[in-house]
Amino acid sequence: MAKELWKGNEAIAEAAIRAGCDCFFGYPITPQSEVPEYLSLHMPQHGKVFVQAESEVAAINMVYGAAASGMRAMTSSSSPGISLKQEGISYLTASELPCVIVNCMRGGPGLGTIQPGQSDYYQATRGGGNGDYRTICLAPCNIQEAVDLMQEAFDIADTYRNPVMVLMDGLTGQMMEPIEWREIPKRELPAKDWATTGKHGRDHTNFINSLYMVPEECDAHNAHLLEKCALMAEKEVRCEAVKCDDAEIVITAYGTPARIALTALDVLRAEGVKAGLFRPITLWPFPEKELHTLAGQDSVKAVLDVEMSAGGQMIDDIRLAVLGQKPVSYYGRAGGVIPTVEEIVEAAKKALKEAE
Repeated sequence: MAKELWKGNEAIAEAAIRAGCDCFFGYPITPQSEVPEYLSLHMPQHGKVFVQAESEVAAINMVYGAAASGMRAMTSSSSPGISLKQEGISYLTASELPCVIVNCMRGGPGLGTIQPGQSDYYQATRGGGNGDYRTICLAPCNIQEAVDLMQEAFDIADTYRNPVMVLMDGLTGQMMEPIEWREIPKRELPAKDWATTGKHGRDHTNFINSLYMVPEECDAHNAHLLEKCALMAEKEVRCEAVKCDDAEIVITAYGTPARIALTALDVLRAEGVKAGLFRPITLWPFPEKELHTLAGQDSVKAVLDVEMSAGGQMIDDIRLAVLGQKPVSYYGRAGGVIPTVEEIVEAAKKALKEAE
């Protein structure tokens, strides 16, 4: 199959169309504005709906309405815009409405910078809005993986009746790479007989809601959502381990830092340091068991977490997974600065020395 050169944001927009996205609602914000720009042109050509909402808050509530009617709905934004969508994401999860949300992260906090960042990890993996809920969070590290995961994300959302977030940093959205348009395996999906599309021969009208005035009913609903989270955690964990069989130091990273870490592995091994990379592809559910097993290897002396955030956010999940078996250290840059190969190499050497 011939490869085509695509820009990241435009590629994931095209992937959404190929996945059968019916409706897109969004608002422009750097560095993801090419997503709605591309969809504004191409969704109508496919007989699909594109709406540039008046705000991010409006966009996520439009997603709620479209998803409630059984449509495959999507929105995209960047960090401050995703913050504005958090109430709507909580409502979507509580109402068990499937949708896909793309966050092309920039440096923060606040308005921060338009350069790439990874400081939305807590927000993406801990729910972000109010209440007890989780969204499946997919973290591609290149454009090929982004388009593959993007096409699968809609099926995952429909399978669990839950929002799915595709989380990538701004560099992945802005770079260009050759990709192949692959046939993505389709899941056997449940019928959307819960959708608010009228009775259609039923003896009742479907009703979608997240408000429970009786506390016992709300408690029971939360228990149901928790059971669904457990099922997602069992079925949807994804990760990649590179050169970890004999690694004495394991570097953990996702997104762009994981790509840089791959080159750092080659440099370290050329200098006699056996380094490996552990890359979570699902940030939630986090591949806790897989990392725990890896950290327990006799060869592993230390774990180094590399992120584009201040002080680290994924490092909390790393430490919980490693569970004190080996020392865990952190190296990262924030505010739009990307770690270099040389910086990761030096941080890995330092982590090993401190572990002796």
